[in-house]
Amino acid sequence: MCGIVGAVAQREVSAILLEGLKRLDYRGYDSAGMAVINEQGQLARAREVGKVAALEALIAKAPLPGRIGIAHTRWATHGKPSVSNAHPHMSGDNLALVHNGIIENFEELRQALQQQGYVFTSETDTEVVAHLVDSYLKQGQDLLAAVQSTIKQLRGAYALAVIHTDEPNRMVCAREGSPLVIGVGIGENFIASDQLALLPVTDRFLFMEEGDIAEITMESIRIWDVTGSPVQREVVRFEHGLEAAEKGEFRHFMLKEIYEQPKVVGATLEGRLSGERILEQALGTQAKEILDGVKCVQIVACGTSYHAGKVARYWIEELAGIPCQVEVASEYRYRKHVVPPDCLFVTISQSGETADTLAALRQAKKAGFKATLAICNVPGSSLVRESDLVIMTQAGPEIGVASTKAFTTQLTALMLVTIALARRTGLSAEKEAEIVAALKQLPDQLQALLNLDSQIEKLSERFADKNHSLFLGRGSLYPVAMEGALKLKEISYIHAEAYPAGELKHGPLALVDADMPVITVAPQNDLLEKLKSNLQEVRARGGELYVFADNGAQLQAEDGVHIIPMPEVHELLAPIAYTVPLQLLSYHVAVLKGTDVDQPRNLAKSVTVE
Repeated sequence: MCGIVGAVAQREVSAILLEGLKRLDYRGYDSAGMAVINEQGQLARAREVGKVAALEALIAKAPLPGRIGIAHTRWATHGKPSVSNAHPHMSGDNLALVHNGIIENFEELRQALQQQGYVFTSETDTEVVAHLVDSYLKQGQDLLAAVQSTIKQLRGAYALAVIHTDEPNRMVCAREGSPLVIGVGIGENFIASDQLALLPVTDRFLFMEEGDIAEITMESIRIWDVTGSPVQREVVRFEHGLEAAEKGEFRHFMLKEIYEQPKVVGATLEGRLSGERILEQALGTQAKEILDGVKCVQIVACGTSYHAGKVARYWIEELAGIPCQVEVASEYRYRKHVVPPDCLFVTISQSGETADTLAALRQAKKAGFKATLAICNVPGSSLVRESDLVIMTQAGPEIGVASTKAFTTQLTALMLVTIALARRTGLSAEKEAEIVAALKQLPDQLQALLNLDSQIEKLSERFADKNHSLFLGRGSLYPVAMEGALKLKEISYIHAEAYPAGELKHGPLALVDADMPVITVAPQNDLLEKLKSNLQEVRARGGELYVFADNGAQLQAEDGVHIIPMPEVHELLAPIAYTVPLQLLSYHVAVLKGTDVDQPRNLAKSVTVE
């Protein structure tokens, strides 16, 4: 959620830090700040509430020259958005620190530090860490040792970066529960909470692991693991071009990412299909060993990824014939549960750093599951490193807070897993060939769906003055209705709910009137006739219907019933295809309403705290 950028270089770093913060815009934040040690050995700081542009304007008036510095965008957890609560936090005039995460025991630490005479100027948990480091420095420790001593006192999640005027050529960083990456340069090195922040200055990265602490200078990077032993972390090159983090010809990142879906779904399939079969070994070197003998599946995820898991449940139980449970990670981790024998634990996350999903994974590894499998989009993320089997989704960087291409690539990967599981329970070669053929056609079908853009843009005008909406679906399209409702509420701020169409009579029908648009996804499948009767119930109450249906559904437009024709798609893959027009609808409604499409209010891209 919050964003960190740091640099130690032979050149001025303030411009690098500002550019890095701009590239972390997508994470969501309410204030921004920077601290730099200048050539005179003095520590200077600037902080501002609001967007990075406000901080940039402040620094333009009062520059922060220097060759070592740290910067931060904050998303409020402790204390309201204000200049005093913005990072970096300082202890005295010589030490500055930035922090992502939450320090759970900050209150007891704060009381102890106040008894030592420290005065607090913010409401944050982070200021505690700054003063704690300073307290160890006063005991004669150097900066590295002081940070090492400090983190032993902390409970919670953190990514930290600290600089001090007594050691103006080095930065000390630590990571536990929040991501931190080191950018490797020539005569300069960098840190950030996301590698996207550093793409203008390097494409080589080291990913800090849980418990790591690092010392960074212009010429060197030294890392110690949780035991205090020196370690070497692999240098990884960023695999996507710089343009992946640019909007290009598109007005918003979200629209760009919607349009990238044919390409990234194809990339997710690439190398994993051969002839009429999936290449199981392409799912990972341990795929056969892990998937053999799986008798049930437990999926845990949050938000959009949870909806992907809900779709996968229909697939797994239909094709593989084994039980599948899906649960929101924040609920799963805080309840007692029974682990069935030979159960595969599956986590889904775009970032691989979602706090609740990570906590659930760590809990599951102790609970007796057969194995853990992660579906993720970010190589080197915590979820990837800590899972037994990993399937990367190949979506590329997703900047818009409202997830689009991550969802469709997650579904694509989940279908591959489903087929691999179903092979073990009797899936015929003919059925697998049928699904594989449909998967190969999917990128072209998604491209054809983008041709609906102008029609959906015109349709969106009917939603601009609405305050509520209802999404309906049946079977595996019900989670797609849930995802459609989530997208509309996320970026347009229109209240939206999703229901299984068969539940209309059990409550939501009471809400239907001319001011409540009802959006329905209606592919040609076994539940179509049931769905048609549900639509008649809506129309009889004066509800305005918007139906996404293929020609085989034989639904006719009439007064109050708007049909958006969909190309024919394989029944199993309908959830992937029918997602795209709902994304476009949400996007165009949000544009008409003038909301911040890429950074909707109160939300963050990567939810790395509870």
